[in-house]
Amino acid sequence: MKKIVQALAASSLLLLAACGSNGSSGSSEGKEKLVVSTWGFNEDFFREEIYKPFEEENNVEIVLDTGNNADRLNKIKQGNSDVDVIFLSDYYAQQGIQDGLFETIDRENIPNVDKIYDVAKAPLGSDYGPAYTIAQFGIAYNPDESPIEITSWKDLWSADLKGKITIPSITSTTGPMMVDLASQVSGEETFNEDAAFTSLKEIMPSVVKEYGQTSEYVNMFAQGEIAAGPIMEMYFADLKEAVPSAQFVTPAEGGYAVMNTMNVIKGTDQKELSEKFINYILGQEAQEKSAKNKVDSPVNVDVQLTEEEAEGLTYGEDLINSLHTMDMEFVNNNLSKWVDRWNRELIQ
Repeated sequence: MKKIVQALAASSLLLLAACGSNGSSGSSEGKEKLVVSTWGFNEDFFREEIYKPFEEENNVEIVLDTGNNADRLNKIKQGNSDVDVIFLSDYYAQQGIQDGLFETIDRENIPNVDKIYDVAKAPLGSDYGPAYTIAQFGIAYNPDESPIEITSWKDLWSADLKGKITIPSITSTTGPMMVDLASQVSGEETFNEDAAFTSLKEIMPSVVKEYGQTSEYVNMFAQGEIAAGPIMEMYFADLKEAVPSAQFVTPAEGGYAVMNTMNVIKGTDQKELSEKFINYILGQEAQEKSAKNKVDSPVNVDVQLTEEEAEGLTYGEDLINSLHTMDMEFVNNNLSKWVDRWNRELIQ
């Protein structure tokens, strides 16, 4: 009997320890949970400055599911996730829409949509989520290593830059934009696939290596292997730290808008809370915190930044309106063909 009592006591202690796991010590008991799928970067900032105020105001616990776009979207496709809200680039979000993974949203529950740039309100259609940040895809270059001043997409095709540039791989987030801008450089007013690939063939002798991860670009740039290449502005700070003379250029023809979106997962039992969270992320306070901490460029038009605060961010109505946007449904419908042509015609 004594052994049975001891065993029961030990089991009770184990149960109490389990209940107090994750550092909560039962503090989240009785709270609703909101599972958010997002990238893992700047997690400390988001937890303290962005998620915590929402948790306290709504008596909710935010649980994160982190990873890259492709892996997180694949978990949703396979049904291996209890996610309520997912943050994805527009390119991957369009795949989720086409696979029927998202709920249609009730915009009456997201009034802050009226406070953001028009291009961010419904980048993938009014049934789906808005963009909470826009990154510019432009050109970075090192004037100390480049024999020419770079002001245009066309400059990347200059013979002076032979063996001195990088471009994104076709399977990266910005790869399809490289195809589109190659069509532009060829002189076509509307997208022409054949002209784009002819133009891409012409630039390949200048390419040291295609990059799939931004870290590859930064390493090549820091080591002097390249002098220039297209990149998202949000990563320029890493280049500037490595090479202080580095410059970021919005090409004369216009950069491209890379939008990160928020969507509600189909079948969630937290739809209204999810929409409330989306509305909160679009609010002036959350947007301003992210911008001033150089985490995300703001889309809320009420956010006002000084020149110093705006440095390195895609900020301001004039700039936002100058950016090209791509039809992500068209991109996804054509991407497998582009990947095949890229591999057959460009890879030596």
